[in-house]
Amino acid sequence: MGESRGSISFFGTYRPPVPLGIFSCPVDPPPSSYKDELLLTDDLSYNQNGQPVPAAALKEILAFMGKKNPKVASDCGVTLEDVAKGTVTGLVFVSERDRGLETLHLALRRPATGQVVKVLSLLGDIYGVDGGVRMEDSGCIAGGFTVNGGRRTVGYSLVYVSTKEPARTRRTPWTVVYRTDLADGKTERLTPLGQYDLSPAVSPSGKMVAVANFHGNRWNGEIENLKTQIVIMNVDKRAQGSLDRKVVIKDGGWPTWGSDNIIFFHRGVDSKPPSNTAAWAVYRYDIAAGKEDWVTPAGMDAMTPAAISETRVAVAFIGEKSKQVQMQVEREESQYRHIQIFDTAMPEKPPVKITQMMRKEGDHYNPFVLDGGSRIGYHRCRTDKLLPDNNGGEKKSTSIERKFDKVQSHQPDVGLFRVTGVFPSISKDGKKLAFVDNEFKAVWLADSQGGLRIVYKVRKEKSVFSTSWNQNDKLDTLYVCEGPAFTIKEPVQIMRIPDVSAPGRRRALALTDKPFNCAFPSTNADGDKLVFRSSRDRVGGERKHKNLFIIDAIKGEALGVDQLTDGPWTDTHCSWSPREGCDWIVFSSSGRPEKDVFKPADEPELDHGLDPGYFAVYLVSAKDMVKGMVPAPVRVIYSAPTIAGHINHPVFSPDMMSIVFAADLAAVSADPISMPHFTHSVRPYGDIFSVNLIDTEDDMAKNKDIQKFHRVTHSRYEYSTPTWSGRADDELDPNTKWKMLESWHDDFQPRCPYVGGQAGQKESWHMTGHLSIDKRCC
Repeated sequence: MGESRGSISFFGTYRPPVPLGIFSCPVDPPPSSYKDELLLTDDLSYNQNGQPVPAAALKEILAFMGKKNPKVASDCGVTLEDVAKGTVTGLVFVSERDRGLETLHLALRRPATGQVVKVLSLLGDIYGVDGGVRMEDSGCIAGGFTVNGGRRTVGYSLVYVSTKEPARTRRTPWTVVYRTDLADGKTERLTPLGQYDLSPAVSPSGKMVAVANFHGNRWNGEIENLKTQIVIMNVDKRAQGSLDRKVVIKDGGWPTWGSDNIIFFHRGVDSKPPSNTAAWAVYRYDIAAGKEDWVTPAGMDAMTPAAISETRVAVAFIGEKSKQVQMQVEREESQYRHIQIFDTAMPEKPPVKITQMMRKEGDHYNPFVLDGGSRIGYHRCRTDKLLPDNNGGEKKSTSIERKFDKVQSHQPDVGLFRVTGVFPSISKDGKKLAFVDNEFKAVWLADSQGGLRIVYKVRKEKSVFSTSWNQNDKLDTLYVCEGPAFTIKEPVQIMRIPDVSAPGRRRALALTDKPFNCAFPSTNADGDKLVFRSSRDRVGGERKHKNLFIIDAIKGEALGVDQLTDGPWTDTHCSWSPREGCDWIVFSSSGRPEKDVFKPADEPELDHGLDPGYFAVYLVSAKDMVKGMVPAPVRVIYSAPTIAGHINHPVFSPDMMSIVFAADLAAVSADPISMPHFTHSVRPYGDIFSVNLIDTEDDMAKNKDIQKFHRVTHSRYEYSTPTWSGRADDELDPNTKWKMLESWHDDFQPRCPYVGGQAGQKESWHMTGHLSIDKRCC
């Protein structure tokens, strides 16, 4: 059947524009130049969050592989004797090389030469576990101890996080900790039903696991500073009698064991909660004494610790809060994330600098311990892989491949692509892709005729967003929004760009000309009408309410404006049905009165200071408009009847049988502070989901409050602004590589996403994968 229902494309933030690689450096003496850095993985894909595999555990893995999959074992060219002699070592880490999923892999290395002999999907290639579409993270090795007075040996097992099991309630994490026995491949769940854990870490004895457990087993919409507690439990409940699960630290995350009695962890302290500008520090906890000590100094942010011993710990730190929101300010060395080692036994001794003397102007993430503490590992952007390009001149510049990333789909008849561009939209025939650069300054078009080029640009950054194609492909028309992105107080216009893919200079024509905030245009199937959201007729004091309106798709407001929705709330992210003759419109709305939604008196006006919250998806029919009255919409799906529930950017599938959208239905899948960290506000849309409509012909009301939904993506990143193209993906080459050059032939020179200076020397703001905006609201 193939991907007969077309393909979903989406955009991701937090995900750096160049691959991540895992490296290590010596501790004594610490590194002094980039030559001291050792690459632990190959040059394929994005690789992060590594942990070493003990030799005895690696032997169990290879022995199992030799029995169950001898061909794969033979292809590796590694023997048990190699492991015993120490000529081959193992590293478990997260990689995206398996169908675009973030899953655990095993790298077999020869430490003497640094050669990566083989990289295998740990649970897939070796243990034959087909978990379907999921995310795996935080792999670590447990076991290798004795019980019953030494009469029984507990073998090794892999402890990790997976999102393979859906949570029973909405807006709840799917993150569960599992244990897979390395000797027989049997898997059991360590996280009790109804609870949700992150960031597992195994004690040095291999007997206990510490996890970050969500307070109250729920997520309350925290953007950066998750409300988690540290819980410890036994590794093997059968061998050890029970899990003996208990809370030891009431506020903390990212645990790491200095000994079976000492846990280091990080904590964010909000000065004015709720906030995403917390002060971060690393702490030490003595379980037997019940004593907690602050490890890292005030005035710097420290996170993601990795314990070396009871007193020594490696941390990632940021010396000064970033000033990304200013964008014109050059990034300073103190604003990069670096690795240092602190010793609590000698607090007067300055910390050991691991990465600062080697790569002063680059970020380094999530340290881990190697070789008994003689080396520290971490992951970073492979800015050294940026492509040199002189562009025919003397000026040295760098470029990066821009492409579709094929990702495993939740359904065999639907393709799934990650696009390296903001607000991607694909023409109805699937032959043209438009997107906005990360600076919201230029609109790019890619097709088979003209390649990748800029088709529209503005003088000021953060001033163009939301591309949308006219559904009548014969018109070759693209719509964009011009004005400050993600703001509710400033005017925004809808622009029409006719003949957008034709050669020559293009003209952009304004369809809206009054000082209102107008955005998110979408045409009907015939291409003669356009729906959009606007603050019109609600100007008076603060512009905080928006509704939907319809105008002529060619002439705009000149031929009149019809109001589709009305009320003191926000109706936005509208998309017209792709079916000819159908006037159904799907949109996202916040604050509409519903019987099952209420706002407590003590609830803040804005969700985490960004927007009113309560976003749900609705359907409305333009055919039901009557002069002086607006039709009643039907709520299709909501996240939760609370302020922090968000379902946004809905669009129809080409056959109109489904709606795809971005939502926080699965909360978060990783500790946000372990990823690029900035002080500007970011609304975590979460992942991409879909819902199948019950009736698409006659009775819209049958689609009210559909309970069943499908999770399309499983990721630590933020995925948003999906689009669903009817063109089968075998007609859309996912390997087409685009280049965005730092020195463009025109007068526009995009900074995103290039490193500053010569390749690999300095990372720009954009290398973090964040958008270049002050604040994001819906």
